[in-house]
Amino acid sequence: MPSRSPAAARASARSWLIWLTAAFVYILAVFHRTSLGVAGLEAADRFGVGAAALGTFTVLQVGVYAAMQIPTGVLVDRFGPRAMLTAALLFLGSGQVLLAVAHTYALGLLARGVLGVGDALTFVSVLRLAANHFPARQYMLVTAFTGALGFVGNLAATLPLTLLLAGPGWLPTFLVAGLGTALFVAVVQWRVHDTPVARTTESEAVSMREVGAQVLTALRVPGTRLGFWTHFSTMFSQNVLVLLWGVPFLVQGQGYAATTASSLLVVFVAGSMIGGPLVGGFIGRRPEARMPIVLGFLATTAATWAVLLSWPGRIPLAVLVPAFALLSFGGPVSTIGFALARDYNPLPRVGTATGVVNVGGFVATTITALLIGVLLEATGGNFRIALLSVVAVLALGTWRMVVWYLRARAAVFAAQERGEPVPVRLRRRPWDVRAPGRERVAAPA
Repeated sequence: MPSRSPAAARASARSWLIWLTAAFVYILAVFHRTSLGVAGLEAADRFGVGAAALGTFTVLQVGVYAAMQIPTGVLVDRFGPRAMLTAALLFLGSGQVLLAVAHTYALGLLARGVLGVGDALTFVSVLRLAANHFPARQYMLVTAFTGALGFVGNLAATLPLTLLLAGPGWLPTFLVAGLGTALFVAVVQWRVHDTPVARTTESEAVSMREVGAQVLTALRVPGTRLGFWTHFSTMFSQNVLVLLWGVPFLVQGQGYAATTASSLLVVFVAGSMIGGPLVGGFIGRRPEARMPIVLGFLATTAATWAVLLSWPGRIPLAVLVPAFALLSFGGPVSTIGFALARDYNPLPRVGTATGVVNVGGFVATTITALLIGVLLEATGGNFRIALLSVVAVLALGTWRMVVWYLRARAAVFAAQERGEPVPVRLRRRPWDVRAPGRERVAAPA
């Protein structure tokens, strides 16, 4: 199938530099998103709140992120990724400055909400920029590299941030981080071009009815739904640990020191940084292996959580490190959802479809983080019971993903029979079903 990107068959060095500049914005977004993961206990003391209220910080931020994904996709398609990345930096910087000076729970919530808006504008914009600058055969690899680089921000939000909070303290740490982020706007304005031939792009204004129709069209594509549930199922279990509950679980639930706990979160970063290019490079060459990899990872995730939640007494480091390493591949595997969105939608709708897919993992993260906080309050801090929420959400997501996997395969087979082009040619298996309708699996670019 021909590339849907306007980029040449091989991206130029200039396109790589433009993408790297945009990817640094994503690094900053991940840093701000995950900063409360190691600052959770300090936030509880600063604002005088318990586990359920502390969970609300993440629920609010991630909830805003999830709610903004589809509007972000529409905005990126309308105004271009350069404008959206600029707006993202301004929201991220102002949100972190507000958090630095906040002394009340309400103001802290507002700050995290503003951060959520900036975070929401980032990843879809970087992926749309990649779709504009890179051919289809490189898109999955670039997407994987983007996710891997994002974990550099995650790394900065583990032990280094813990040491800064223990040294200079809350106000200087978050104030400098916010101001530095806002200043990076100048670099984006200087370096980033929406396409290889134009600094900015902007489509014609459309009515809300047309926007709604575009979103519904993306949702009707089985590949988009499959991408949503793939993203929903694969990334959330590591997210709830990295974003909020990892350090409290290890410190309060397992009795490890705060520095040891934050160092253990580095395992997620290392695993994701290594796994991203490996997964992206492999499925870029073997796209037919995408869903088998997802299914294998979900089975591994279920087994890992079974070990962690059934371990008698304190879980030793020899078990925690490989368990976290296995879970860390959730981020790289979740990028398969974005490849599905790109393959099964025309380029003018890729931003919208990517936004739909990106909602999945963060909806799952929001639900799970809230359930853990509520169950911790109800059980007096029993993490073993509270973390059963992860298992429940994992089962839900896996079930729905399998349903849409079968429907997407059926749609591909129906398209093949009609002689239409398909992103990946499949072999029919005994468990495959016939397509319920005549929907196209991929519209021309």
